[in-house]
Amino acid sequence: MSHSAPIHLRPTAPLGERVLLPGDPGRALALAQALLVEPRMFNHHRGLWGYTGAAPDGEPLTIQATGIGGPSAAIVLEELISLGARRAVRVGTCGALAPGLALGELVIARESICADGTSRALGADGHAEADPALTEALIRQAPDAHVGTIVSVDLFYETAARRARHDALAVEMEAAALFAVGTRAQVPVACVLTVSDTFDPGGARRRIDDHALLAAAETMGAAAIAALAA
Repeated sequence: MSHSAPIHLRPTAPLGERVLLPGDPGRALALAQALLVEPRMFNHHRGLWGYTGAAPDGEPLTIQATGIGGPSAAIVLEELISLGARRAVRVGTCGALAPGLALGELVIARESICADGTSRALGADGHAEADPALTEALIRQAPDAHVGTIVSVDLFYETAARRARHDALAVEMEAAALFAVGTRAQVPVACVLTVSDTFDPGGARRRIDDHALLAAAETMGAAAIAALAA
C-alpha cells in the first residue's frame, strides 16, 4: 500500500482482522445488529458505515460498507488492509444471468470476469479470482448456493443486449476489484451474493422485496462469518 494512513475511513472502534464487505451502508447496519454481539460503530465518515463486534465464536469481526462500484470498494479494502484486515468476504447482491436463478438464492463466485475498469487498472487480465481456500469454506457453509463465474461491471442499468454478452451466473459491480486488491496484497478475499434482480427475455427487471432481501442477507452473512472462522 502506498498510503501510510487511511484517508476515507476514520476508525472509531477497533478493527477485526476478519471483515464482511456489503456494499450498502444500511445493510452493514442490519447485518451488524443481527449477527454481532455488542456492535460498535467502526466508521461513519463519507457515509461508509462500518461496525465491529463479536462474532458467534467470540472473536472480533468488522462489517464495513464499501459503497457502490469498483473504485469505492477498492479504496475501502485497501484502507482496511492498511489498518490490519487479513481476511474478507464480499456479501452483496447481484442480478441473475443464468436461467433458473431465483430471487433470494445465493451465488458464490470462484472468479469474476473483469468487465469493469477498476480491476483492470489493478492489473487483472480478463478474470479476477477469489481466494480458493476461503471460497471452499464458503461453499461448505452454504451448500445450496450456486457456484461459478460472475461478471463485474461499471453500469448498474446495463441494457439487455450488454447483459446477454456476459457468459456468467450473475452480474454485480464490486467483486473483481476486491479480488484484485486482495491478490495484490496477498489477503484472502471471497464473495457470496444474494440474487436481488432477475430479468425477463425483454430485459425488464424484477426486484426482490426488502423483507426477503434482509432475510437472504442474514443467511448469507452468517455463512460468510462461519467461513471466516473456519
